[in-house]
Amino acid sequence: VIALVAGEASGDQLGGKLIEALRKHYPEARFCGVGGDHMRRAGFETWWDREELSVMGLVEILKDLPRLVKLRRALRERLIAEQPDVLIGIDAPDFNLRLELQVKQAGIRTIHYVSPTVWAWRSWRTRKIARATDLVLCLFPFEPAFYETHGVNARYTGHPMADAIDNNPDQGQA
Repeated sequence: VIALVAGEASGDQLGGKLIEALRKHYPEARFCGVGGDHMRRAGFETWWDREELSVMGLVEILKDLPRLVKLRRALRERLIAEQPDVLIGIDAPDFNLRLELQVKQAGIRTIHYVSPTVWAWRSWRTRKIARATDLVLCLFPFEPAFYETHGVNARYTGHPMADAIDNNPDQGQA
């Protein structure tokens, strides 16, 4: 069982691609958690739709905070009850890192997919990332070296948009 949590449209797209890639290596795996249409098309079992986590703006976040805290608590309890082999939090670090820390403390392995931009600002967050995750999957090739200096296990996966962009574009058409 591989649990995933994607709370944004971009995370849902990344999650769908990740499930497709993982299914090649683990064809019998069950994928479940929080996601959207892209992940469902890849064979994902949705416990909660990603729309439940999609909140933008300070006022909206404050208004929805009690609901989000309740949802995270319910999700944490379900994950601990289900005991998946791993939890993969996809982006959404404000929601996922706290959840990852909580389930890691309960003995569940955790992966965070899409490094927060700690290399650009607020590098002190690497301490929280180190406590919350067993592995960070990075989109950019320079990120693992940065994490290594902070004692965080990180691997470069590549950026999925690289597959969508033609390496030899038609200059005239562009």
